[in-house]
Amino acid sequence: MALRLVADFDLGKDVLPWLRAQRAVSEASGAGSGGADVLENDYESLHVLNVERNGNIIYTYKDDKGNVVFGLYDCQTRQNELLYTFEKDLQVFSCSVNSERTLLAASLVQSTKEGKRNELQPGSKCLTLLVEIHPVNNVKVLKAVDSYIWVQFLYPHIESHPLPENHLLLISEEKYIEQFRIHVAQEDGNRVVIKNSGHLPRDRIAEDFVWAQWDMSEQRLYYIDLKKSRSILKCIQFYADESYNLMFEVPLDISLSNSGFKLVNFGCDYHQYRDKFSKHLTLCVFTNHTGSLCVCYSPKCASWGQITYSVFYIHKGHSKTFTTSLENVGSHMTKGITFLNLDYYVAVYLPGHFFHLLNVQHPDLICHNLFLTGNNEMIDMLPHCPLQSLSGSLVLDCCSGKLYRALLSQSSLLQLLQNTCLDCEKMAALHCALYCGQGAQFLEAQIIQWISENVSACHSFDLIQEFIIASSYWSVYSETSNMDKLLPHSSVLTWNTEIPGITLVTEDIALPLMKVLSFKGYWEKLNSNLEYVKYAKPHFHYNNSVVRREWHNLISEEKTGKRRSAAYVRNILDNAVKVISNLEARNLGPRLTPLLQEEDSHQRLLMGLMVSELKDHFLRHLQGVEKKKIEQMVLDYISKLLDLICHIVETNWRKHNLHSWVLHFNSRGSAAEFAVFHIMTRILEATNSLFLPLPPGFHTLHTILGVQCLPLHNLLHCIDSGVLLLTETAVIRLMKDLDNTEKNEKLKFSIIVRLPPLIGQKICRLWDHPMSSNIISRNHVTRLLQNYKKQPRNSMINKSSFSVEFLPLNYFIEILTDIESSNQALYPFEGHDNVDAEFVEEAALKHTAMLLGL
Repeated sequence: MALRLVADFDLGKDVLPWLRAQRAVSEASGAGSGGADVLENDYESLHVLNVERNGNIIYTYKDDKGNVVFGLYDCQTRQNELLYTFEKDLQVFSCSVNSERTLLAASLVQSTKEGKRNELQPGSKCLTLLVEIHPVNNVKVLKAVDSYIWVQFLYPHIESHPLPENHLLLISEEKYIEQFRIHVAQEDGNRVVIKNSGHLPRDRIAEDFVWAQWDMSEQRLYYIDLKKSRSILKCIQFYADESYNLMFEVPLDISLSNSGFKLVNFGCDYHQYRDKFSKHLTLCVFTNHTGSLCVCYSPKCASWGQITYSVFYIHKGHSKTFTTSLENVGSHMTKGITFLNLDYYVAVYLPGHFFHLLNVQHPDLICHNLFLTGNNEMIDMLPHCPLQSLSGSLVLDCCSGKLYRALLSQSSLLQLLQNTCLDCEKMAALHCALYCGQGAQFLEAQIIQWISENVSACHSFDLIQEFIIASSYWSVYSETSNMDKLLPHSSVLTWNTEIPGITLVTEDIALPLMKVLSFKGYWEKLNSNLEYVKYAKPHFHYNNSVVRREWHNLISEEKTGKRRSAAYVRNILDNAVKVISNLEARNLGPRLTPLLQEEDSHQRLLMGLMVSELKDHFLRHLQGVEKKKIEQMVLDYISKLLDLICHIVETNWRKHNLHSWVLHFNSRGSAAEFAVFHIMTRILEATNSLFLPLPPGFHTLHTILGVQCLPLHNLLHCIDSGVLLLTETAVIRLMKDLDNTEKNEKLKFSIIVRLPPLIGQKICRLWDHPMSSNIISRNHVTRLLQNYKKQPRNSMINKSSFSVEFLPLNYFIEILTDIESSNQALYPFEGHDNVDAEFVEEAALKHTAMLLGL
């Protein structure tokens, strides 16, 4: 299944065997009663009460005498400890222990004769007790009321330096929250007692609320109160110095006026209490370290034909309401949908019906979310019991007493990527898998292998393009919290294709009103996200438009010979050298293909320009980050782009078992060579539209494979349309490797005439053929006559100086000779001092003879 639940704790394995061992020791010593079916009764009553911030788990059970026993499982030592026993027939529904394990707070109700909880009929009481348990000593009654009370100790951040004052939250069904400040002192050695227990200071920190959620990991209290029928979400942050602040308030477009009273994560939502208070409404708040803030809401279901839920992406300034149709409507559903926090994603699922993964960081396009519905095997494998999402990725199954760590399964996501027929699911699965791996080479290798075999599998987007952009994004994502605003995580900007079975409505929402002036940690990141929503128009995502324009300018200047200062160009090329050095430092093994082994000045210019522009982009928007770190992030990002391209080419090279002799023009291309040529063509298409650099040597290898695999007319069409870019290295190899058969001559000439003039002149010198001499002669004559002004000449020609008597040619050669003699330093052919009028005459005669077939 896409969601992998790794058990961190299991009542049946981590607690029950210890309880049985304790009872066996007690019975052996004659202390136990040994009643019938005692162990089975213990197992039935055993359940989890709370999970504290430090990971310790509080559980309870009833012994054979009906006493209520509290135990604690230490997640660090993996040991159990009995905390306290109430020698009364009571039912406990809330409990918390302070971090030093010296105080225990519990709320209990009287049980009926049948052993079930009393429904708080008139005259019954809920007792909220505070107990000294180090050692067991005094018991103080905090509350004795006719309504339920939940308890929760606050845990300071610095547990190694315990504070002399403990803070305890009391949450009442009467819709108020109080904080008790409890001073403790040590007496007679290690004995801990409550000071001034008769008058414990208390603060009323919230009231008139209808819903509240506790975040144990971050020590935050979220609650909603109703103002003029509007639901206002508020948050209180508790600090290690015992202070607290109201951080924000934000209105939510949801109706809670008739939903009753609801608490989330104040201990275990044990099923017998859950039904009383939930009324099938589901509401929870999720955050992560990047500063995201999501409110997930599912109203009471009016029809089982379809399910509607909303997610308020408060850090993005909008909400999305999803409606999904259910296929198995006839099946009975007693529980609502479940929301789980998976950090970068929120999982939404209804057992047996659907499983959705919503992208929290990039929620704009629906294709970046994964929607699995119907008879999908990945849905059927999810647990059917309701799960409670605690802080972070912790998930509690209250029915079985198991505590899980929820993770996305790479193997299942890869399997979905390979097997699904829908482009939207391919897109979402690809991004989910890359998030799970975040640069893992083994995962990338598997994805590349699949892409190589299914490069045309998607019609809505370019697989290679999407993989390169997404994987490069994740390679530097962890370097700074603002990377999602500065770099594109996807090549897709719009998505208009419908998702089967899903209806989506997007609405803008009000941003939170922050109640404090200075921010640290998570709150600084959230405030940064909110500021970005307010003022970042357009978005800050990097693109290569400036690089494209500057690169074209440099290439044009190169053709005209009017390039700007040498220092500027040298700096750009130095940037490219740094990228290639950074890339080679990451990959120490030998490469199968001749990539990164030649100059290819055009690609190096593009690479260097991208370094310069991306560095400026980061410096503008990453205030406070060291320049050296920014430079390294830029090098890492561009190196990753190039490395992925090299990896794709080499994977296909290895797959088709190609060897070095493929690089010589001595045979027709095989099917294997054509397959590699095809994948390289797709890489070129993917990078061209985004104007991304290619590894130096890519165009040379691509051209060599093209010459071997394509008929001449197709080859020339690819060159003329820009699919194949002729490089000096590739053409030189072609001139040297191929002999001068009629077919090869035609190929060589077709290639030479398509070369830029400067490169063409160099290549012609390497081809000892009348055709190349003809081209050289033409270029030489053009340069000589460029500024020639006709002057009166003697009509008599000295015929003795010419080997062949052909008056037009003789007259023309004499003109050229005069021009050369008048200024011998004029127009020397680059690297070819022996090109003169005599050379032109000889070339003309050879060319004429060739045309006449002599």
